[in-house]
Amino acid sequence: MPRPSQPMTCRGLHKMSRQIILGLLVAATLSGCFDGSSGTDSATGVNTAGADPSSTSTVPAGPTISGTPPTSVAVGNAYSFVPTTSNASGAALTFNVKNAPSWAMFNSATGELSGTPTAADVSTYSNITIGVSDGTTSLSLPAFQIAVTQIGNGSATLSWAAPTENTNGTALTNLAGYQIYYGTSVSAMTQTVQIANPGIDMYVVSDLSPGTWYFSIRAYTSANVEGAASAAVSKTID
Repeated sequence: MPRPSQPMTCRGLHKMSRQIILGLLVAATLSGCFDGSSGTDSATGVNTAGADPSSTSTVPAGPTISGTPPTSVAVGNAYSFVPTTSNASGAALTFNVKNAPSWAMFNSATGELSGTPTAADVSTYSNITIGVSDGTTSLSLPAFQIAVTQIGNGSATLSWAAPTENTNGTALTNLAGYQIYYGTSVSAMTQTVQIANPGIDMYVVSDLSPGTWYFSIRAYTSANVEGAASAAVSKTID
């Protein structure tokens, strides 16, 4: 199958005229730019207790909570998620969880949900919520689920073409390698593999548990500047 290619530029970084191919069946041409931002779910509360309507002073903001929890973990692998929080009022924060999996522990001081499931825990745990309170205002992340899967034995073969030019048309001379990002959701490709060799153009991601996995790749320079992310491709492991 011929490999389509389409050059792209991103904020002065190197031109990403590369493609990522998953196995023999899936191919995606890289296009567009990625600014490095990632979407998160968040909520913000305002503490209005004791506010004086006649006063012009600003009421201190309450706590905030955000983060995207991983939604799957393979048997024998460690799971961990810590929400991001802030509290402009300075009051102490406490955390709570509802419907936590039996194999997981919860830290009410930090909000961390963690644990290592066993083969007996294979299942999908739904409607999990993590909340935070400053004693006056309480907030929660949207409910999520965690799927515990069998030990991964699947794999996906990725290949790509290296970028050759900077956005100004000059030759790219400081390409240092690649970062592969992957996960079980396009919005949560939290696992990474670093390829610290610009001459490599293929990699096999192994130990994948059953389910659909998503992959993306970025090139980076010797100055540790990453280029744009490729379009995500996927593979389903039976």
